[in-house]
Amino acid sequence: MATFDCKKAYKDLYLPKVKPSIVDVPPLEGLWWFEDNTFDGSVMGRKDEFSWVIMIRQPEFVTPEVFETAKTSLAKKKPGLDTSIARLEDFTEGLCAQVMHIGPYDDEGPTVAALEEFIASQGYRTEMSGLRQHHEIYLSDPRKTAPEKLKTVIRHPIVKR
Repeated sequence: MATFDCKKAYKDLYLPKVKPSIVDVPPLEGLWWFEDNTFDGSVMGRKDEFSWVIMIRQPEFVTPEVFETAKTSLAKKKPGLDTSIARLEDFTEGLCAQVMHIGPYDDEGPTVAALEEFIASQGYRTEMSGLRQHHEIYLSDPRKTAPEKLKTVIRHPIVKR
């Protein structure tokens, strides 16, 4: 079976330019996700705690049955791990503005500010509600990539002003 690479198949969604752009994100089916209100961001160089929803896009062959089988198998391998918080769901992000941030996570502030300036200049405003929030899509492995080379897609949901 050939490996599916979301970045290659959906370049407009996962490999934006360093100049902000507007994208209409189609419904994404089969996302594995869980909420963790005490996620320790130190894995990504951040020492404070966050309230996160972590979403991982799944290949089409991951049906609800395959997902449940995987959760059962993982629970057996890792006793004590609460797999009940993981779920397989669809997600519609819709109209967004996005930009590629290159560099350390702690240096995202100016990139986010530039994204917000772009959004306003195009006649939109950021509207965060429900799961339509500030999204960061991590394309680099921080354990293997120098901080100045880390690539992160920053995406904000938008609506017309």
